[in-house]
Amino acid sequence: MLKRPTFFFALIGIIAVTALVIRLRKPGPEQKPLVPPPQSPYANSIGGRGLVESTNENVRIAPSASGLVDEVKVKVGDVVSKGDVLFTLDSRDARAALQTQEARVAVETARVAEAETILADRRDQLDRTNQLRQKNVASVDEARRNEFAWQTAQRQRDRAQADLALANAQLNDARVALDLLTVRAPRDGTVLQSNLRAGEYATVNATEPAMLLGDIRTLQLRADVDESDAPRVRPGQPAVAFLKGSREDPVELEFVRIEPYIVPKRSLSGESTERVDTRVLQIIYRFKNPSFPVYAGQQMDVFIEG
Repeated sequence: MLKRPTFFFALIGIIAVTALVIRLRKPGPEQKPLVPPPQSPYANSIGGRGLVESTNENVRIAPSASGLVDEVKVKVGDVVSKGDVLFTLDSRDARAALQTQEARVAVETARVAEAETILADRRDQLDRTNQLRQKNVASVDEARRNEFAWQTAQRQRDRAQADLALANAQLNDARVALDLLTVRAPRDGTVLQSNLRAGEYATVNATEPAMLLGDIRTLQLRADVDESDAPRVRPGQPAVAFLKGSREDPVELEFVRIEPYIVPKRSLSGESTERVDTRVLQIIYRFKNPSFPVYAGQQMDVFIEG
């Protein structure tokens, strides 16, 4: 009597497990992405990832000599003109060296004046001796000694003038060294990034630039195309771009040039399938500022008609 219910319970358990296994193996509903990826407007296209940059490319500003930052004259977002002061380094040593060289120039100038006076005196003595020699009053030996003295004075004058020229050259070097401690804008643009603070020590070969300068009145796009797709790229092919993660508001691109050298990929998207050893062909495009904000350094998805 007890075996029959046990049999039915076992059979029900087997059926339930079988149904559960079938249910688990059944594919679930397709998961839709929260943000649909951008779609290419072309039937046959070449995809790439672009980085927005300022026209004529960004300028990485670095000091010409390492030193303590004395004062930062600008901040991020400031519009500067060519020659405007961006920041200054500690100039106490350079100013002291300049004052030393200015004093040396004054000393050498006095030595040249002294040498000129001695030379004039020796010339006068030589002329007088020659006049007396014509009257047989001065001896030949005395005339020769005065001539040698005049020639010696000439050499001393030439040496003093050379020392003065050297001092002036070193003075110019000191002025240049002082001027280099004031870093100026190499061209018109906007301060995009500043990594300096007063009191910090700025180095010449720093990992990140002291400042980043660019003209963002008009922007351009540097598109990276995988080297495997490089043979399909032709100058002047139509292209559009979308902001990263967006499928709306396409930005029409105007072809500028193709960089002739394939470089290692530096702009990473963060996707798990992305290879970091990829080499890319870089294509430069120009575009008009759209109605929505676009910032230098922003990534865009690029589609090129293939």
